[in-house]
Amino acid sequence: MPSAPIATSRFADYVQRDGRSHGMNLRWSFPPYPVGWVSRETLHGYVEGNDPISGAPLMDEVIFALTQPLTEAEKNYKPEKRPERPRLLEPATEADLHRLFLEKGWTDGLPIVLPTEERVAEMLTGTDRDPQEFVGMMSVTTHEERLQYTVERVAAIAVMAGARPEHFPVILALGSSGRPSMPSSTTSFASMMVVNGPIRNEIGMNYGLGALSPINYANSVIGRAWTLMSINFGDVRPGATFTASTGTTINYNNMCCAENEENSVWEPFHVRKGFKAGESTVSLFRGWTVLGFNTGPAQRMLEVVKNISGPFGGAFTFVIDPLVAKGLKQEGYDDPMKFSEWLVNELNPRFKRPEMNNLIVVGGEMNPMWVVTDFFYFQSVVIDPWIPKAGVKKDARPLRMPEAVVCKDGSCGLS
Repeated sequence: MPSAPIATSRFADYVQRDGRSHGMNLRWSFPPYPVGWVSRETLHGYVEGNDPISGAPLMDEVIFALTQPLTEAEKNYKPEKRPERPRLLEPATEADLHRLFLEKGWTDGLPIVLPTEERVAEMLTGTDRDPQEFVGMMSVTTHEERLQYTVERVAAIAVMAGARPEHFPVILALGSSGRPSMPSSTTSFASMMVVNGPIRNEIGMNYGLGALSPINYANSVIGRAWTLMSINFGDVRPGATFTASTGTTINYNNMCCAENEENSVWEPFHVRKGFKAGESTVSLFRGWTVLGFNTGPAQRMLEVVKNISGPFGGAFTFVIDPLVAKGLKQEGYDDPMKFSEWLVNELNPRFKRPEMNNLIVVGGEMNPMWVVTDFFYFQSVVIDPWIPKAGVKKDARPLRMPEAVVCKDGSCGLS
């Protein structure tokens, strides 16, 4: 079928590499950039002018692409394959290796734990799966070939993030999703991950007081591991594969937390999505905007979301303290779907999809506060298949940060 694809010149390198990676070398034309927020006269000038990449008249290129038969080379183009990355690096001093990881862009800019063979072997004790078993494929952008990775390679990432074997099943489940936490876009996507089920307590995840704060070991390293997988398996290269205009600090930890199932008045989130209460899952969300903390009943929640225009129009995820959930139940929302249906009917979008609106219960009941995001829920992955048959592999003395004391008789503190 004759086609004349057009992309602005800013993305010429992107789409040309897409053809080389996927074996479809199309006849692209490239008008100047930008096309957004410029005058109609400027856009007409683009159409009537030259392609800044080739220097040829833009419309001549379009006509050529539509009318001239494909060459043999175009018909039989073979995709390029990048060479396999080496399993091991050459020996060096610890300082030199830390420098190498930074200069190669293999980290998030923060110090890492070097993934030595001994440390990776220890991490592998956190699962029964074969180290060379295929886990998934990932790319932060659609124009590059998706890189494959094994259990062993995910173990190296887990070590870099500072995780322990007990965290490894959750990190493997994240890897098996094939989803990067920071997909490439000229906008700046953020992500969130929420763990449900028994493993939350097994590995000491925080779902109560300060669950989204940097005060919990498991939340911190698991969330960071998703970013490091995205960088290394998704092949983040600023300007080449990653183009977020401003980026977001959320990508450091990806709002990693567990759901407060114990203090929620509703079924756990993963049960609402069709999983069993006894299953452990990790659920993934993506969007642009996270608004500051708010208080107020359902009507106030509606007022706030009216001011959000996110990438998935009409999709909202509320992160709410258990006190908020109790308040909503008192308003008559004994099922979160009732709230979602009410919200959609009030907003009256073009396409009414209440299932795109979600409520996640997280917090320590210190205040009836909630955060609204334009995050879209897109996947849950079961963690259990990655857990050893003997159970989660813990250290003899598991590493834990100070835990918040549950408020009793009017006083709260840290143990």
